[in-house]
Amino acid sequence: MVSTTITNDARRPSALWLYNPGLDLIVGCGAWSAPLLLVAYFSVASSTLAWSVAFYALALFFNYPHYMATIYRAYHRREDFDKYRIFTVHATLLILLTALVCHFWMRALPWVFTLYLTWSPWHYSGQNYGLFMMFARRAKVNPATGGRRALYAAFLLSYAILFLNFHTGPSSDPLFISLNIPEAVSWTLQIILGVAFVLCSAYGLSRLADQARWRDLLPSLSLFATQFVWFLLPTALVLGEGLHVPQSRYSTGVLAVMHSAQYLWITSYYARREANAEGRESWRPLAYFAGLIVGGIALFIPGPWISSHLFHFDFTRSFLIFTALVNIHHFILDGAIWKLRDGRIAALLLNSQARLSDAATAAGGGLGAGLRWLVSPSAAARGLRVAATATLLAWGTVDQIHYYLALHQNSLPDLQRAAALDAYDTSVEMRLAQKDLEAGSADAAVAAWRRAIQADPRNPAPRDALLQYLTGEKRFREAYELTRSSLQKTPRDPRLLLNHGILALQLGHTGEAEQSWQNAVAIDPSLPEAHLYLAAELDAGGKPAEAIPQYGLYLGLVARQGVQKRPPASQLIAVALKLADCQTRTDHPDAALQSFELARQIAVQAGEAKLESFASASEAAVQARLGKIASAQRLYQRALQLDAALDDHHSEGVDWCNYGLFLRDAGFPPRLAYASLLKSQALLGASPDAPETKPLQAAILQLGKQLGTEAASIRRAPTPVQQEALWGER
Repeated sequence: MVSTTITNDARRPSALWLYNPGLDLIVGCGAWSAPLLLVAYFSVASSTLAWSVAFYALALFFNYPHYMATIYRAYHRREDFDKYRIFTVHATLLILLTALVCHFWMRALPWVFTLYLTWSPWHYSGQNYGLFMMFARRAKVNPATGGRRALYAAFLLSYAILFLNFHTGPSSDPLFISLNIPEAVSWTLQIILGVAFVLCSAYGLSRLADQARWRDLLPSLSLFATQFVWFLLPTALVLGEGLHVPQSRYSTGVLAVMHSAQYLWITSYYARREANAEGRESWRPLAYFAGLIVGGIALFIPGPWISSHLFHFDFTRSFLIFTALVNIHHFILDGAIWKLRDGRIAALLLNSQARLSDAATAAGGGLGAGLRWLVSPSAAARGLRVAATATLLAWGTVDQIHYYLALHQNSLPDLQRAAALDAYDTSVEMRLAQKDLEAGSADAAVAAWRRAIQADPRNPAPRDALLQYLTGEKRFREAYELTRSSLQKTPRDPRLLLNHGILALQLGHTGEAEQSWQNAVAIDPSLPEAHLYLAAELDAGGKPAEAIPQYGLYLGLVARQGVQKRPPASQLIAVALKLADCQTRTDHPDAALQSFELARQIAVQAGEAKLESFASASEAAVQARLGKIASAQRLYQRALQLDAALDDHHSEGVDWCNYGLFLRDAGFPPRLAYASLLKSQALLGASPDAPETKPLQAAILQLGKQLGTEAASIRRAPTPVQQEALWGER
């Protein structure tokens, strides 16, 4: 609400309050905010289920009716309907179109829901400011332009601080798209805005105090304190104590209930005065609130149930769509119709003596003959109203029961009853599948997962849960068919393409697997696993040159991840070694050396001695090929020292063999190579006639002939010469 000038008639003592001081202060001015928020915060932590049910039930009597109150205000008089046609007709049609788009295009929902969650606190702030100014005017306080702007700025700044709090860092809610403002930037801005809030508040409130007694300003000051508790206190807790207030807390739970109660308090007062001003029969509060309750149910309940049962849309997703869009429609209408600058609004809320025009009532006050007949006293119209009311109340009751049963995720019978009420509720079917699985009913669990997938084919959660179960049970053919059918609905889902490739490879469809991973990396180049699987398949298919960039992309993406998210060091070392092998086979020895060095560094840091040994020996072979004899020798010696510490005779034997051949070919004294090959022979323990040891035996024989009588001496006491080979340098 915004301010307007009113007549300066003498104020009676009772003119300050709408109903009475107690109700106005507690409900209208939000004096109950601090105790209710404290009770809700600590109680929700200890009994989430009970409070969830309680808040959902309170929505029927507070949240839903407060939306209907705006509909009633905008639509029940032809004058208002025509005056705000751009909002009552065009904006409404746009909202309905958006609801349709959100049901068919899943990516639209987070944007709509983010708009709803971000706009909600602004809507709350606007209402608090409007009521603040209303009570100031009822106290006959008319702040100058500077003071009024300072007060408005204070309310605006409090919202801006909360906005920054909402959009600091990445979002933990898949339905909320955060601006991801860096914490340091956000905190600095919040402190600056907080200082500005204090200055604007001090200036604006001091200007009010100059015109009235503090007692007369009690309602306005209470509303100002409410604004602080709702918006600045959570931010202070975040900055001071490190607590985090989820964005959804400002649109659900006790805060939404208090805002809705406040809204009903002011709209009921307006509706009563409007009825009296237009000379209609005495205002009936029970009938008014009953109409708002029934109308509120009509706004929120039928839509999700109809879309779920008739069109098989996921109930939870549909409910979120209707919740967000009904709220947004409410924000738009509310911002248009509740203005203190409107003469009629001012007259009814500020006790102005201005004459009220009731020309609209003379025109019939309705939207057409159909609606006039619907509200007429005829028996048929009355019967239709009663039937519609009974249907909506029953529908609301069923919705409450469904919500209550769905929350009992540890009770299989309750979840089965909830699923019986609506079989197209993904969240219920997911919980039901888990409970069925725990109860040993695997077929029932699979059926529940399939119903969840059918309700929301683009939601990966039920599909991934079913895939995990099927692959765990080695039912690869079923899992493959599931990914294949899912790709028909979501062909650009990179993780689905990744899983489909894995299953295709499991069933021997190598070409399909490779193509699936190619598609995955084309859609999402930041998916490390897809690059790794693609590289491995290309490598196995004899395409090392094509595998090299995929291995490199995998290692680069993993390096940019946080330490906690990285795969095990052994996997990274293995990938670096495979990359080095591909680079060696494609005649890129310098690049291979870098990859071997990377593998060795990771192995050293992770304490993976066996992999460090393998990387050292492999790098040594490349160094020797490049003529870097000294470096190669040190690497071979390091590998052998690690092998000895690991007591791995086979690996040690292979490395002694390679080292001995290196010493022979690099021009070292033949006795060192001969002793090294003897060490390998002893460790491998293979028969001289075994095929795998024939190259080793041939090398020993050749060196033995070269050494002559010295060979026999070395065979009798090989250890000193082997130690010289292990620790000596060229």
